[in-house]
Amino acid sequence: MFFFVLSSQAQNNNDVFSERINERRNMVYRDIANYRGISVTDEKVLDAMFNVPRHCFVTKNMQSYAYKNTPLPIGFDQTISQPVIVASMTQILDLEPGMKVLEVGTGSGYQAAILAELECEVYSIEIVEELAIRAENTLDMLGYKNVNIKHGDGYAGWVENAPFDRIIVTCAPENVPNPLKEQLAKDGKIVIPVGKENGVQFLQVIRKNKSGKLIKEVKYAVRFVPMTGKAQEE
Repeated sequence: MFFFVLSSQAQNNNDVFSERINERRNMVYRDIANYRGISVTDEKVLDAMFNVPRHCFVTKNMQSYAYKNTPLPIGFDQTISQPVIVASMTQILDLEPGMKVLEVGTGSGYQAAILAELECEVYSIEIVEELAIRAENTLDMLGYKNVNIKHGDGYAGWVENAPFDRIIVTCAPENVPNPLKEQLAKDGKIVIPVGKENGVQFLQVIRKNKSGKLIKEVKYAVRFVPMTGKAQEE
């Protein structure tokens, strides 16, 4: 049994964060904590998934589906990821407060909000300008101050703010971009789906040890939208 802890963010924004709270609780119990095949047990991650109002990150016509364990369209051929995948990728990152995290593929801003709930300093890049603007507005409305949004091609990372303790990628390139490897701090970790758009994709974890050596681990099969921009030129 999990006893959810309301974050200071949620406590300070009761009107928004108290909406549909029972649906969020059910989503975490039913579709994340008890999901077969993908184990999410980190209580801080589960708390973050409970605290963030997912319905604020989807369009009005999709809000009735916001707490189902499924990806949803957000326009521009992009999606908000399945909740259990968001939770699992976040758990794999193994975050600590104050870590500097780069997210490639802001999308709706939902994953960035989860990272912000975990008290990280978030730098998020979105290649679709309209989505970047919408995500920034949503995060501002919810009061998240520790998220920085940039419109651009995430393939190149965000060199001005590198190195990053953690990097999470929410779109799938066919190969891990070299700039992301270069911008990863020692003892850092990249969590990224890799594979062809219409082929098999796998979630990979790339670790950089103290000497700068990269070590790859393959987790499980996934399905993400492709990384666009420079990644498609390779």
